[in-house]
Amino acid sequence: MWQEENQRLIIDKLSEMLKATDTTYAEKLTAMIDSAKRIFISGAGRSKLVGNFLGMRLMHCGYDVAIVGEIVTPSIKKDDLLIVISGSGETEQLIAFTKRAKEIGAKVVLISSRSKSTIGDLAEVVFEIGKHELYQKVKGMPMGTVFELSTLCFLEALISHIVWEKGIPEEKMRERHANLE
Repeated sequence: MWQEENQRLIIDKLSEMLKATDTTYAEKLTAMIDSAKRIFISGAGRSKLVGNFLGMRLMHCGYDVAIVGEIVTPSIKKDDLLIVISGSGETEQLIAFTKRAKEIGAKVVLISSRSKSTIGDLAEVVFEIGKHELYQKVKGMPMGTVFELSTLCFLEALISHIVWEKGIPEEKMRERHANLE
């Protein structure tokens, strides 16, 4: 019984957050992804894991993607796009990455729970997932859980749009999937 209640609590909260998220963000982010030479994705902790989900699917869709911090990540250059996922927009390491990307001439997008932050002030655009006032403590969803799961759902819907809009066959995506697993 308690498992069903917890699942409903999570689903209801995520639905509330996504309904409060600007519906134009997906189109804007897709346009920025499409116009970038390469895409770099950065985050810390669980937000980085959400970025890994996004990076994998963008790679499956045929984009040139790198996850910041991996040993094989190339240097960012002008006309590249850095997507930073940070609930607070204040993570010191991510601020440093953002400043460096801007110095080089890359575009920066922040996906955050806050419309205003240090990274947000540096970014070309901030995509606020939900609204700040909806991020009160939620029973069973500690710390950044609401942001991380809402962002994951938002980005999965974005990937769904890209796959559908571009007519990318799943077979083609499977060809790009890792085969040394």
